[in-house]
Amino acid sequence: MGKINKGRVLLGGLLAGLVITIIELVVHLAILSDQWREALAALNLQPLSGGEIAVWAVKLFLAGIFIVWLYAAIRPRYGAGPKTAVCAGLAVWFIAWLLAWGGSVYTIFPCGLVGTGVGLGLVEAVLGALAGGWVYKEENGKEEVREEPAAPSGPPEPPEPPGTI
Repeated sequence: MGKINKGRVLLGGLLAGLVITIIELVVHLAILSDQWREALAALNLQPLSGGEIAVWAVKLFLAGIFIVWLYAAIRPRYGAGPKTAVCAGLAVWFIAWLLAWGGSVYTIFPCGLVGTGVGLGLVEAVLGALAGGWVYKEENGKEEVREEPAAPSGPPEPPEPPGTI
C-alpha cells in the first residue's frame, strides 16, 4: 500500500471541484435563477452577491478535494477505478448534500428547489469523483485495479461422503 499522492489529490480535487462548480453555477444561477429569486424575496433576502458566490465556489472546490482524498484513502480496500470513485462521491454527497444541505434548508426554501439541489448534488459529486479519480495516481506510479473473483461457472461440487479419504 503506497502513500497518498498529495499533489494528485490536489490536482484531481481541483478538477472535481471545477466539475461540481460549473454544474452548480449553470443550474442555480442560470436555469433556476427565477425560482431562487422568488424564494429569497419571500424571505426578504437579496440574491447572492458576487462575493457570496465566490465563497460558495471555494466550498465546492474543497468538497472536490475531499472527494479525491477519500478516493485515494479507500483505494487500497476497494481498488482503483470508477467504482471506488463513485463510492467516494456518494459518501461525500450523503454527508455534504443530503444531510447538511437538504437537512438544514428544507424548512426555509421550497421543497422542490431543495430537492433539485440535493438531487443535482448527487450527479455533481459522482461526476466530480469520476473526473478527480481519473487524474489521481499513486506516488509509486503503480495502478492496482482490484478484480473481483470470477463466479463459478457451474453448480458446486457435492461434498465427499464422510469416512472417505
